[in-house]
Amino acid sequence: MSRVVEVVAGTLIDRDGRFLLGSRPEGKPYAGYWEFPGGKIEPGEAPFAALKREFHEELGIDVEEATPWLTKVHVYEHSTVRLRFYRVWRWMGEFEMREGQTIAWQTPGELTVGPMLPANGAILKALELPSLLPITCAHEIGEEVILKRLAEAPPAAVLVREPGYTREALARFVVEVAARVRPAGGKVFVNADPAWLAGLPVDGVHLSEARLMAADSRPDFAWVGASIHGAESKAKAEALGVDYLLLGHVKATPTHPGAAPLGWDGFECRLADGCPLPVYALGGLAAADLPDAFAHGAQGVALMRGAWR
Repeated sequence: MSRVVEVVAGTLIDRDGRFLLGSRPEGKPYAGYWEFPGGKIEPGEAPFAALKREFHEELGIDVEEATPWLTKVHVYEHSTVRLRFYRVWRWMGEFEMREGQTIAWQTPGELTVGPMLPANGAILKALELPSLLPITCAHEIGEEVILKRLAEAPPAAVLVREPGYTREALARFVVEVAARVRPAGGKVFVNADPAWLAGLPVDGVHLSEARLMAADSRPDFAWVGASIHGAESKAKAEALGVDYLLLGHVKATPTHPGAAPLGWDGFECRLADGCPLPVYALGGLAAADLPDAFAHGAQGVALMRGAWR
């Protein structure tokens, strides 16, 4: 591999959940393509300092709050770059197009500009995922509780996980979940053998770590997630090209009695200098843990029992 160019990029997210893209100006490689604003990290410069500098130089704004997100290596014809993405939650100032570029606010899943810089396809898909991912536990608290909550407040996505359910029982429950979530625009992911899901109203399959490690190729679903616990399964998930990961357990949880939790430092360590996939923190967490999850590089928080209280 040629020398890797260290680059930082920021995804500005406004109050409506939209994100900002900018066009590459004339004179640069891929001129006219759209990208997330950012630029090269100078020697000895910290990534967050580079992010603040680039946004001030390019767009005239001052970044006030940002959290690390995804790290992706991409090989272009002219160079190999390591892109460190941040989500930018708060900034000050008025936008100034200081390099003659154009900007556009976009809604996740509804891109209206193009073409996109090749490295950014997976980033756009990650933006369609919510910060909170509820996981069903009907085998513990009953289907009625979960279906009632889903009808009252359909989430942007839900993961159906019901160990011990027969294929027929799971199919029936998935149909009930989908009837409450999908009409509102939400996604239904199911933790099961992919073969079980043929013909069911689902958007994706979630692979247990065992199924992930046994897989020879990515299952044929629009969305594929996976559970991981260490470097080996993380590498397999990246090679398989899944769309998101669950990593835990961060705090003590009844699902793993007596097992030592990772803690937030352990969670961040497992990501090993970043990850190209969005990672949900899992295990004993609540919506109130989102700030800690963001600060340690997570996509958000996956909730099991805490989602249905």
